[in-house]
Amino acid sequence: MEFGIILDKIEKELEGDAHLDELAKKKQDPFKILISTMLSARTRDENTRIATEKLFAKYNTPKSILQADIGELEQLIRSAGFYKVKAARIKEVSNILIEKYKEKVPENFDDLVNLPGVGHKTANCVLVYAFKIPAIPVDTHVHRISNRLGWVKTKSPKKTEEKLKTTIPKDLWLKLNRIFVRFGQQICLPNRPKCEICPINEICPKDFSMELEIKDKKRRS
Repeated sequence: MEFGIILDKIEKELEGDAHLDELAKKKQDPFKILISTMLSARTRDENTRIATEKLFAKYNTPKSILQADIGELEQLIRSAGFYKVKAARIKEVSNILIEKYKEKVPENFDDLVNLPGVGHKTANCVLVYAFKIPAIPVDTHVHRISNRLGWVKTKSPKKTEEKLKTTIPKDLWLKLNRIFVRFGQQICLPNRPKCEICPINEICPKDFSMELEIKDKKRRS
């Protein structure tokens, strides 16, 4: 089955939008998408959503964040976790954007990953969701699902990104993260995936539900 057909089958069964997809559909500016992605590191979508709404309700430009009290920023983004580190990072990034980029978020990967706290995934998310530039952001969901489906056999998100770029047609790159994030949140869960309602269960090379059932029986015995 072709990659495009697989992604379409998955998307038909999904509900709602992931946080970054919501921002992109509202045509939020690239700065908000950059900061939202930075805040999303190691936290759940719902917590990122709360943090960004509180932050942007009061401070939503590089200049306003740079001028804000660090303690207040920490409290506004507290729900995102690691809030002290993240508050310092978004201040630092805001300062660089002002001094080097005239308050504009750069539109190329190399400039983005040179910003403090911006790694491959964040840079690629900004390219995809802010600028609609083809890239493959690999988070825990994309990494897990790509390996489960046998599209890659990799140990790290970076290797997954490299392999997917040689495997997936470029015209599908913009869709991949958007679909796999929701798929990983709703159906292809890290533990106890909902194989019984999975729209592509027939092509999945591994029966995770059976594997988990066996593990449960061993634990009970």
